[in-house]
Amino acid sequence: MELGVADLWTQILERAKASLPEQTFSTWLTSASAASWENGVLHIVAPSRFHAEWLEDKYGAMVEDIARGILGRPLVLRFSSPDSAPTRDTPSLSVAPLVESPSPPEVAAPPEAADVSGLNRHYTFNRFIVGENNRLAQAASQAVAERPARSYNPLFLYGATGLGKTHLMQAIANRMLNTGASARICYLPAEQFVNEMVSAIYQHSTEAFRARYRSYDLLLVDDVQFLRGKEHTQEEFFHTFNVLYNGHRQIVLSSDRHPKELDGLEQRLVSRFEWGLVAKIIPPAYETRIAILRKKADEERVSLGGEVLDLIARCCTSSVRELEGAIIKLLALSSVTGHEVTPGMARAALAGASGFEERPPLGPEMIREHVAEAWGVAGDALESRRRSRNIVVPRQVAMFLMRELLDISLAAIGRAFGDRDHSTVIHSIRKVERLLGEDDAIRDRVETLRKQLHAAPP
Repeated sequence: MELGVADLWTQILERAKASLPEQTFSTWLTSASAASWENGVLHIVAPSRFHAEWLEDKYGAMVEDIARGILGRPLVLRFSSPDSAPTRDTPSLSVAPLVESPSPPEVAAPPEAADVSGLNRHYTFNRFIVGENNRLAQAASQAVAERPARSYNPLFLYGATGLGKTHLMQAIANRMLNTGASARICYLPAEQFVNEMVSAIYQHSTEAFRARYRSYDLLLVDDVQFLRGKEHTQEEFFHTFNVLYNGHRQIVLSSDRHPKELDGLEQRLVSRFEWGLVAKIIPPAYETRIAILRKKADEERVSLGGEVLDLIARCCTSSVRELEGAIIKLLALSSVTGHEVTPGMARAALAGASGFEERPPLGPEMIREHVAEAWGVAGDALESRRRSRNIVVPRQVAMFLMRELLDISLAAIGRAFGDRDHSTVIHSIRKVERLLGEDDAIRDRVETLRKQLHAAPP
């Protein structure tokens, strides 16, 4: 079999995409290309010298293994920048089975009945960072993967974008596929369900459409808020839901809000979405954000200092996607400049992305003033002994934010509020943690305060 250089690179990219995080893949591999093949050497061209060196150092071995598996024989990779890349035309590559040193056996393919075209194999439970913001959702998802249709059915995950709902949904599917079970699995966004429904009506193939979606053992539908206002599709989904549920087959759904808040969705669907477990995911706390950043840095095979990680964690508070995007931006900047990521570089990069401004040092007084202003009370009122709700709640929020944003002890926090003891501080912090999971108004107000405070240097 003859294979062109460009075709070989396309196949390499297809296999690498399944093994790398999406942002890593798009940043470091898609911008490179295969330039030539000569005497067993494959020349790869990257946009810059530093990019080429980084690609060779971090991902060269992986690319070589993939290419070797495709060609069926050993080869050598050469990485270069455009100014040093070979320009000669190259012959096709002959693909033959490798005899002397076979590649490691691949993981068994998923059952043919599974519709896994939309799955990212990178989304697994092992790569999901668990914190107080997502502990229930993660535990429920793992239980569903291990005991489908027997633990929580349906499982409904909701929260703002970029917090890990899709990761958990696909982790369920990937876990079931990796166990070798012969389950029929389908993951798709709700928008795709709507589009396929429209096509089925147009092509007079609704019976085939129904038969397909009512045959799965595990149906995962992302962003079900997209069904709002689409009466005919809701009718079809309602009956599909009933068939799967009554057949003891697992349903997993996600949305950007609680089922009861999905205006434009039929009440009978809302009711069914609440039959199982409704689990909320909120933005991660500081400690979880640090853990996510460390995990991401390990995946990117890059070392980021504690000060850089701290700066990103304090600056990017709204979602996991924002954290990952910040790291990718810093790595791309490092690639362009050829310098390591420093706190100064991080501060400059995040300034452009997040409106980062230089401010007075972040301390207890600044947090107390911002919280008091947000609740419309005097700053010194939070230090008083008054126990009215309009004072107690902002006082507890201020204690919570001090604990999250500052490296100070419980005793120091207590002193900032009229010498209260550490047990009072602990109670206040735990109370706010509960409120963040129960009260959307409090959560939104705290998130606004985080954004106001995160850019101030600690």
